[in-house]
Amino acid sequence: MTDPTDLTALDRLCAVPFHDADAPLRAAILRQLADTELHAALAADAAADMAELRMYDLPNVTVALAADDAAALAGFLGGPVAHVSLPGRVLAAALAAEGRGLLVNPGRRSEMLLDAAALAWLGQALAIVPDAAEAAPRRLTQPRPDAVAALAEPLAQRLSDMAGRIAGAALVGADWPDGRQGHLLVVAGAGADDRPALAKALAELLAFLPEIAGGVDVTFEPLALPPGALRIEPAPPAPAPAPVRRDPDAPPRLKW
Repeated sequence: MTDPTDLTALDRLCAVPFHDADAPLRAAILRQLADTELHAALAADAAADMAELRMYDLPNVTVALAADDAAALAGFLGGPVAHVSLPGRVLAAALAAEGRGLLVNPGRRSEMLLDAAALAWLGQALAIVPDAAEAAPRRLTQPRPDAVAALAEPLAQRLSDMAGRIAGAALVGADWPDGRQGHLLVVAGAGADDRPALAKALAELLAFLPEIAGGVDVTFEPLALPPGALRIEPAPPAPAPAPVRRDPDAPPRLKW
Protein backbone atom coordinates (compact mmCIF):
# COMPACT_ATOMS: atom_id res chain seq x y z
CA MET A 1 0.00 0.00 0.00
CA THR A 2 1.25 3.49 -0.86
CA ASP A 3 2.26 5.59 2.12
CA PRO A 4 -0.26 8.49 2.25
CA THR A 5 2.62 10.87 2.93
CA ASP A 6 4.06 9.94 -0.48
CA LEU A 7 0.93 11.01 -2.35
CA THR A 8 1.15 14.17 -4.40
CA ALA A 9 -1.71 16.60 -4.94
CA LEU A 10 -2.51 14.84 -8.22
CA ASP A 11 -2.46 11.43 -6.53
CA ARG A 12 -4.88 12.59 -3.86
CA LEU A 13 -7.33 13.81 -6.50
CA CYS A 14 -7.13 10.50 -8.37
CA ALA A 15 -8.79 8.17 -5.87
CA VAL A 16 -10.62 7.15 -9.04
CA PRO A 17 -8.26 6.71 -12.03
CA PHE A 18 -8.32 9.76 -14.28
CA HIS A 19 -9.74 7.94 -17.30
CA ASP A 20 -12.53 6.39 -15.19
CA ALA A 21 -13.47 9.64 -13.45
CA ASP A 22 -16.60 11.63 -14.29
CA ALA A 23 -16.33 14.91 -16.17
CA PRO A 24 -16.22 17.24 -13.10
CA LEU A 25 -13.44 15.20 -11.47
CA ARG A 26 -11.43 15.02 -14.70
CA ALA A 27 -11.73 18.79 -14.99
CA ALA A 28 -10.50 19.22 -11.40
CA ILE A 29 -7.53 16.94 -12.10
CA LEU A 30 -6.61 18.87 -15.24
CA ARG A 31 -6.86 22.15 -13.33
CA GLN A 32 -4.47 20.77 -10.72
CA LEU A 33 -2.17 19.53 -13.48
CA ALA A 34 -1.98 23.05 -14.90
CA ASP A 35 -0.83 24.44 -11.54
CA THR A 36 1.61 21.61 -10.77
CA GLU A 37 5.33 21.67 -11.42
CA LEU A 38 6.11 18.77 -13.74
CA HIS A 39 9.48 17.17 -14.39
CA ALA A 40 9.72 16.14 -18.05
CA ALA A 41 12.34 13.70 -19.32
CA LEU A 42 14.89 15.11 -21.78
CA ALA A 43 16.64 13.37 -24.66
CA ALA A 44 19.96 14.78 -23.36
CA ASP A 45 21.25 17.30 -20.86
CA ALA A 46 20.02 20.80 -21.60
CA ALA A 47 22.52 23.05 -23.39
CA ALA A 48 22.31 26.72 -22.48
CA ASP A 49 18.60 27.56 -22.73
CA MET A 50 17.78 24.75 -25.18
CA ALA A 51 16.24 21.45 -24.11
CA GLU A 52 14.86 18.58 -26.20
CA LEU A 53 12.10 16.51 -24.67
CA ARG A 54 12.42 12.74 -24.84
CA MET A 55 9.53 11.53 -27.00
CA TYR A 56 7.83 8.14 -27.07
CA ASP A 57 5.77 6.72 -29.92
CA LEU A 58 2.54 5.15 -28.69
CA PRO A 59 -0.41 3.95 -30.77
CA ASN A 60 -1.93 7.02 -32.47
CA VAL A 61 0.10 9.53 -30.46
CA THR A 62 3.65 10.66 -29.73
CA VAL A 63 4.09 11.76 -26.13
CA ALA A 64 6.50 13.36 -23.73
CA LEU A 65 6.95 11.76 -20.32
CA ALA A 66 6.59 13.76 -17.11
CA ALA A 67 5.98 13.27 -13.40
CA ASP A 68 5.16 15.58 -10.51
CA ASP A 69 7.95 13.96 -8.50
CA ALA A 70 11.47 13.92 -9.94
CA ALA A 71 12.42 10.79 -7.98
CA ALA A 72 9.37 8.97 -9.35
CA LEU A 73 10.42 9.91 -12.89
CA ALA A 74 13.88 8.47 -12.32
CA GLY A 75 12.41 5.36 -10.73
CA PHE A 76 10.14 4.73 -13.70
CA LEU A 77 13.04 5.07 -16.14
CA GLY A 78 15.35 2.93 -14.02
CA GLY A 79 17.88 5.56 -13.02
CA PRO A 80 18.85 9.25 -13.10
CA VAL A 81 17.53 11.10 -16.13
CA ALA A 82 18.06 14.57 -17.51
CA HIS A 83 14.85 16.51 -17.04
CA VAL A 84 13.37 19.97 -17.15
CA SER A 85 10.99 21.30 -14.49
CA LEU A 86 8.18 23.65 -15.50
CA PRO A 87 4.50 24.33 -14.77
CA GLY A 88 2.05 21.87 -16.27
CA ARG A 89 0.29 24.64 -18.19
CA VAL A 90 3.54 25.60 -19.94
CA LEU A 91 4.41 22.03 -20.89
CA ALA A 92 0.87 21.33 -22.09
CA ALA A 93 0.83 24.42 -24.31
CA ALA A 94 4.19 23.59 -25.89
CA LEU A 95 3.16 20.01 -26.69
CA ALA A 96 -0.30 20.97 -27.98
CA ALA A 97 1.29 23.46 -30.38
CA GLU A 98 3.31 20.59 -31.88
CA GLY A 99 0.38 18.17 -32.00
CA ARG A 100 1.94 15.90 -29.38
CA GLY A 101 0.61 14.36 -26.18
CA LEU A 102 1.75 13.86 -22.60
CA LEU A 103 2.04 10.80 -20.37
CA VAL A 104 1.92 11.87 -16.72
CA ASN A 105 2.94 9.85 -13.64
CA PRO A 106 3.07 6.38 -15.22
CA GLY A 107 2.59 3.63 -12.66
CA ARG A 108 1.06 5.97 -10.06
CA ARG A 109 -2.58 6.37 -9.14
CA SER A 110 -2.60 9.69 -11.02
CA GLU A 111 -1.37 8.18 -14.29
CA MET A 112 -2.95 9.85 -17.30
CA LEU A 113 -2.39 9.84 -21.04
CA LEU A 114 -3.41 13.11 -22.68
CA ASP A 115 -3.42 13.46 -26.44
CA ALA A 116 -2.89 16.74 -28.30
CA ALA A 117 -6.64 17.45 -28.38
CA ALA A 118 -6.90 17.15 -24.59
CA LEU A 119 -3.90 19.43 -24.13
CA ALA A 120 -5.40 21.95 -26.57
CA TRP A 121 -8.67 21.93 -24.58
CA LEU A 122 -6.66 22.57 -21.42
CA GLY A 123 -4.92 25.50 -23.09
CA GLN A 124 -8.22 27.00 -24.23
CA ALA A 125 -9.66 26.76 -20.72
CA LEU A 126 -6.59 28.45 -19.28
CA ALA A 127 -6.68 31.20 -21.90
CA ILE A 128 -10.05 32.52 -20.75
CA VAL A 129 -9.86 36.20 -19.83
CA PRO A 130 -12.72 37.58 -17.71
CA ASP A 131 -14.76 40.41 -19.20
CA ALA A 132 -14.80 43.71 -17.39
CA ALA A 133 -18.33 44.03 -16.01
CA GLU A 134 -19.87 47.40 -16.76
CA ALA A 135 -23.51 47.00 -15.72
CA ALA A 136 -24.49 46.73 -12.08
CA PRO A 137 -26.83 43.87 -11.14
CA ARG A 138 -30.49 44.91 -10.90
CA ARG A 139 -31.11 42.64 -7.92
CA LEU A 140 -29.12 40.25 -5.71
CA THR A 141 -30.74 37.09 -4.39
CA GLN A 142 -29.91 33.88 -2.56
CA PRO A 143 -27.82 31.58 -4.79
CA ARG A 144 -29.57 28.57 -6.32
CA PRO A 145 -28.94 25.19 -4.63
CA ASP A 146 -27.40 23.70 -7.80
CA ALA A 147 -24.87 26.55 -7.96
CA VAL A 148 -23.98 26.13 -4.28
CA ALA A 149 -23.51 22.38 -4.72
CA ALA A 150 -21.26 22.83 -7.75
CA LEU A 151 -19.24 25.84 -6.61
CA ALA A 152 -18.95 25.91 -2.81
CA GLU A 153 -16.08 23.47 -2.34
CA PRO A 154 -13.97 24.47 -5.40
CA LEU A 155 -14.36 28.15 -4.55
CA ALA A 156 -13.35 27.57 -0.93
CA GLN A 157 -10.22 25.74 -2.08
CA ARG A 158 -9.29 28.40 -4.65
CA LEU A 159 -9.96 31.30 -2.32
CA SER A 160 -7.76 29.67 0.32
CA ASP A 161 -4.90 30.03 -2.16
CA MET A 162 -5.62 33.76 -2.08
CA ALA A 163 -5.38 34.11 1.71
CA GLY A 164 -3.66 37.36 2.57
CA ARG A 165 -4.75 38.94 -0.74
CA ILE A 166 -8.50 38.98 -0.11
CA ALA A 167 -10.67 39.25 3.00
CA GLY A 168 -13.34 36.86 1.79
CA ALA A 169 -16.03 36.35 -0.82
CA ALA A 170 -19.72 35.62 -1.20
CA LEU A 171 -21.72 33.85 -3.88
CA VAL A 172 -25.11 35.38 -4.65
CA GLY A 173 -27.76 35.12 -7.32
CA ALA A 174 -27.88 38.09 -9.69
CA ASP A 175 -30.58 39.51 -11.96
CA TRP A 176 -29.02 41.68 -14.66
CA PRO A 177 -30.54 44.63 -16.55
CA ASP A 178 -30.54 42.64 -19.81
CA GLY A 179 -32.80 40.00 -18.23
CA ARG A 180 -30.11 37.41 -17.61
CA GLN A 181 -30.38 35.55 -14.31
CA GLY A 182 -27.05 34.18 -13.14
CA HIS A 183 -24.71 34.35 -10.19
CA LEU A 184 -22.13 36.79 -8.91
CA LEU A 185 -19.04 36.17 -6.82
CA VAL A 186 -18.42 39.24 -4.67
CA VAL A 187 -14.76 39.36 -3.60
CA ALA A 188 -13.83 41.65 -0.71
CA GLY A 189 -10.55 43.17 0.38
CA ALA A 190 -8.53 42.77 -2.84
CA GLY A 191 -6.03 45.49 -3.68
CA ALA A 192 -6.40 47.23 -7.03
CA ASP A 193 -3.10 45.83 -8.33
CA ASP A 194 -4.11 42.26 -7.45
CA ARG A 195 -7.54 42.32 -9.02
CA PRO A 196 -6.65 41.40 -12.64
CA ALA A 197 -4.64 38.33 -11.55
CA LEU A 198 -7.31 37.26 -9.05
CA ALA A 199 -10.04 37.64 -11.66
CA LYS A 200 -8.03 35.55 -14.12
CA ALA A 201 -7.48 32.81 -11.52
CA LEU A 202 -11.19 32.70 -10.72
CA ALA A 203 -12.14 32.68 -14.40
CA GLU A 204 -9.83 29.69 -14.91
CA LEU A 205 -11.45 27.88 -12.01
CA LEU A 206 -14.96 28.47 -13.34
CA ALA A 207 -13.91 27.24 -16.80
CA PHE A 208 -13.17 23.80 -15.31
CA LEU A 209 -16.42 23.53 -13.35
CA PRO A 210 -19.86 22.46 -14.57
CA GLU A 211 -21.60 25.25 -16.45
CA ILE A 212 -24.02 27.23 -14.28
CA ALA A 213 -27.13 28.52 -16.03
CA GLY A 214 -26.83 32.27 -16.53
CA GLY A 215 -23.10 32.23 -15.87
CA VAL A 216 -21.02 33.39 -12.91
CA ASP A 217 -19.60 36.91 -12.88
CA VAL A 218 -16.95 38.28 -10.52
CA THR A 219 -16.88 41.71 -8.89
CA PHE A 220 -14.54 43.40 -6.44
CA GLU A 221 -16.99 46.21 -5.68
CA PRO A 222 -18.56 46.35 -2.19
CA LEU A 223 -22.21 45.28 -2.41
CA ALA A 224 -24.92 44.78 0.18
CA LEU A 225 -25.37 41.02 0.34
CA PRO A 226 -28.86 39.50 0.36
CA PRO A 227 -30.09 37.02 2.99
CA GLY A 228 -28.86 33.52 2.23
CA ALA A 229 -25.66 34.61 0.47
CA LEU A 230 -22.99 31.90 0.56
CA ARG A 231 -20.11 33.49 2.46
CA ILE A 232 -16.65 32.02 1.92
CA GLU A 233 -13.64 33.00 3.99
CA PRO A 234 -10.15 31.86 2.97
CA ALA A 235 -8.42 29.65 5.49
CA PRO A 236 -5.59 31.43 7.32
CA PRO A 237 -2.09 30.55 6.10
CA ALA A 238 -0.28 27.84 8.02
CA PRO A 239 2.15 29.21 10.62
CA ALA A 240 5.78 29.26 9.63
CA PRO A 241 7.79 26.38 11.13
CA ALA A 242 9.96 27.22 14.09
CA PRO A 243 13.59 27.81 13.11
CA VAL A 244 15.90 24.85 13.68
CA ARG A 245 18.68 25.71 16.08
CA ARG A 246 21.93 24.24 14.88
CA ASP A 247 24.54 22.96 17.30
CA PRO A 248 27.50 25.38 16.98
CA ASP A 249 29.87 22.47 17.62
CA ALA A 250 28.39 20.30 14.84
CA PRO A 251 30.53 19.72 11.72
CA PRO A 252 29.69 21.78 8.60
CA ARG A 253 27.13 20.47 6.12
CA LEU A 254 28.38 19.76 2.62
CA LYS A 255 26.42 20.04 -0.62
CA TRP A 256 27.32 17.98 -3.67
